[in-house]
Amino acid sequence: MIDFQKNSVFKLSPARTESVAPEVAPLIIPGEQIVFCFKTVRDFVVFTTKRLIAVNVQGMTGKKKDFTTLPYSKIQAFSIETAGTFDLDAELDLWFSGLGNVRLEFRGGADVRGIAHLIAMQAL
Repeated sequence: MIDFQKNSVFKLSPARTESVAPEVAPLIIPGEQIVFCFKTVRDFVVFTTKRLIAVNVQGMTGKKKDFTTLPYSKIQAFSIETAGTFDLDAELDLWFSGLGNVRLEFRGGADVRGIAHLIAMQAL
């Protein structure tokens, strides 16, 4: 499982759905759709209509991947911090039952309000 406490792992930038969809397609269930995608250099996070899927690309070749699924139904609380004038990064904190706190940091341009809306629609 990905260590979400290492904030440096997750400085996420918006990504095109087409660039990550083939990797997570086998995990998607009927009726589930990809809504937001974000990438680091190798790792990526996908927000679907039902869950967050975090993919940790491992090894030198990147063929080995760790897929972590975090269902919105297990979220107990969440908060967002939007980007500012001088601090261009945004943050999303999620508190999951049985897992604890998960923090994701986004580079400028991420729609954290849209992510919060998606989570609220599914978790509340």
